[in-house]
Amino acid sequence: MPSVDPDSTGALARVGAMHAVTLSRPGGPDVLGWGEVPDPACGPGEVLVDVVAAAVNRADLLQRQGHYPPPPGASEILGLECSGVISEVGEGVTGWSVGDEVCALLSGGGYAERVAVPAGQLLPRPAGVELATAAALPEVTCTVWSNVFLLAGLRAGEVFLVHGGSSGIGTMAIQLAVRAGARVATTAGSAEKLAFCRELGADIGVNYRDEDFAEVVRTATDGHGADVVLDIMGAKYLARNIDVLATGGRLVSIGMQGGTRAELDLGLLMRKRGSVHATTLRSRPATGPGGKAEIVAAVRHDVWPDVERGVVRPVVDRRLPMSRAADAHALVESSTHIGKVLLINE
Repeated sequence: MPSVDPDSTGALARVGAMHAVTLSRPGGPDVLGWGEVPDPACGPGEVLVDVVAAAVNRADLLQRQGHYPPPPGASEILGLECSGVISEVGEGVTGWSVGDEVCALLSGGGYAERVAVPAGQLLPRPAGVELATAAALPEVTCTVWSNVFLLAGLRAGEVFLVHGGSSGIGTMAIQLAVRAGARVATTAGSAEKLAFCRELGADIGVNYRDEDFAEVVRTATDGHGADVVLDIMGAKYLARNIDVLATGGRLVSIGMQGGTRAELDLGLLMRKRGSVHATTLRSRPATGPGGKAEIVAAVRHDVWPDVERGVVRPVVDRRLPMSRAADAHALVESSTHIGKVLLINE
């Protein structure tokens, strides 16, 4: 990694340019390259992080395809989470120092050698978690905690259904729901993936390729259904998600892998006294009510202690060099992985 000594020739050489994953045009994984781009500037309230690792998220694939542009002011470089070492602290930042090992929730910029991060979106590397592995934590912990617990209010004794239980989001959602005392149901596409979900604590497993999750969950819960559903599919699953909701159930949709448009049976939803929420994390403001800093602070307070105790752990499928981002994207698109795929700066 580049030196953080401001008097070293390495630090002087880094001013102006760094290496990052580049995007030549919207398209398949082959449009990703590895080349020089301008260095990020460390503004007031920010720190500069020398990136050790970044994690691949489905949102990165959508951005590569031209379907998910970064919010205004965010880096055009892919990457919504990373881990690394602070190399510069901007004006007005307190509580962080050069040399601190951190992981960070980003609006973009993680697939690079360096990234500028608002200080409120930093988390300390958890004790007992290796620095590169920590890159697998920010997006999943913030997404699950903000949606399943802060928004949907999952409680002990309730039934929780998470789709895609073997994904990065799914593996974290299962662990946090089990920790909270909920009964967990999940969908996945193979017996191997469902077995892994059960190892994490899932009680009900549904192979979505040949089973109807609404029917299986209702049967397993004696007709009760799911009190909270965390959905990544969107339109394709909307009707069955409403069908599987328990009375007073809460559906939270955070993905659109199955499309964006579907009919909603409002009568059924009203009879169940249910609610439907649709959210994104990336577009939230950095500060203010419901902003990223507020969510990160809640995760640090409510989740990080159990990560450090090993009660909750990041699940990493494999690591690839950052320069092989195209291979990592192809792997995630194939859905053959379990947990996170990491990109490592070598």
